[in-house]
Amino acid sequence: MNKSKTALVVGASGIIGSNLISHLEHLEDWDIIGLSRRGGHDTGKTRYIAVDLRNAAETKEKLSALTGVTHIFYAAYQDKSTWAALVAPNLEMLINVVNIIESIAEDLQHISLMQGYKVYGAHYGPFKTPAKETDGGHMPPEFNVAQQQFLEATQKGKKWNWSALRPSVVAGTALGNPMNLISVIAVYASISKELGLPLRFPGKSGAYDKLLDITDARLLAKATVWAATNPICANQAFNITNGDLIRWNDIWPKIAAYFKMDTAPPLQMPLQTIMADKSVIWSQLQEKYNLVKCSYEEVSSWAFGDFVFSWDYDFFSDGSKARRMGFHEYIDTEKMLFDLFDELKSKKVIPN
Repeated sequence: MNKSKTALVVGASGIIGSNLISHLEHLEDWDIIGLSRRGGHDTGKTRYIAVDLRNAAETKEKLSALTGVTHIFYAAYQDKSTWAALVAPNLEMLINVVNIIESIAEDLQHISLMQGYKVYGAHYGPFKTPAKETDGGHMPPEFNVAQQQFLEATQKGKKWNWSALRPSVVAGTALGNPMNLISVIAVYASISKELGLPLRFPGKSGAYDKLLDITDARLLAKATVWAATNPICANQAFNITNGDLIRWNDIWPKIAAYFKMDTAPPLQMPLQTIMADKSVIWSQLQEKYNLVKCSYEEVSSWAFGDFVFSWDYDFFSDGSKARRMGFHEYIDTEKMLFDLFDELKSKKVIPN
């Protein structure tokens, strides 16, 4: 029988953190503590702590009793308006958590860090594809790199180790997140349909036919635990994706068919502009279809939609390293999209 482990999931309310907790709750040998600004509702296996991780004193006070933590799963993120501005707050939060837990948790075994393709410079423009974990770095500032460098330096001479997970666009249904492509598409489609419009791809014309990979949040949760509990994965980074590639020009008409809509040629329309005044329509949809009363802001990550739909270059990585080392999960991205849309319908977030 495996010795019980205690997971500290940092960023518990996000798409990544919430799916990780759900996965851990189905594993027998884990106790779970979730950290987020909003806290959460305790379950039989998970207890939540509301904490502002940028406040060092509050973080120390709230975490000082967590002496049994064996694994830190770090997936917290604070959004800022520039790439440079992302570094300080996101590095500060990680440092505050690690410094406190490392000083009190004698059995700390592993720290898992959630990253992304910004490590490869994907947010600046065309980058080498497929991106590999061994690819050279790029000029800072970059918070993902700064966080990893902190872990590398802190881990020297310690008995714990770290891993870094590098997913592509992460797909899930958790609301209130700044990066939720599933809700972007679903809400955009629902409002377009209500207005009697066809479903147009709103991104750059050059983005419509480029290759893209996606990472299901449920698959990412499994990969995260795999890397955190296998000694061969110690102190390494792993690209984690569904294992296939899509092009919007292939899948967009299928999305329209799912929502029982016509399509029309792509038209570049900044979502942050055209969807800014649609909160009234959203409220009307909620009343008309008896949807849950989540706010328009909770379901509309329009800035992130504009970001993803602006990639007029291939955007994918080589995920073979994880497979070679033993992680063999795959998910069909097309089926995943429709499953997640079904989930939003079942949760009464979008009309059925």
